[in-house]
Amino acid sequence: MTSQNQPKKLQNLTEQVRKICIETALEAYEDAGMRGLCHEGRWECAIGAIRQIDLNAILKHPINDEK
Repeated sequence: MTSQNQPKKLQNLTEQVRKICIETALEAYEDAGMRGLCHEGRWECAIGAIRQIDLNAILKHPINDEK
């Protein structure tokens, strides 16, 4: 990996992490709503789901998404 590629790879990784966090939060929020939780409860579930994301798995198997 050259020093010029590193910033692009880091940017791709951070964008991937952001996407996973958003998708995880939305799924948890919707699931909590279907279980009858109020807005605050749904929000707590969404934050809890983000906290449980396995970041090591993302680092081991990043999506190769050269833009």
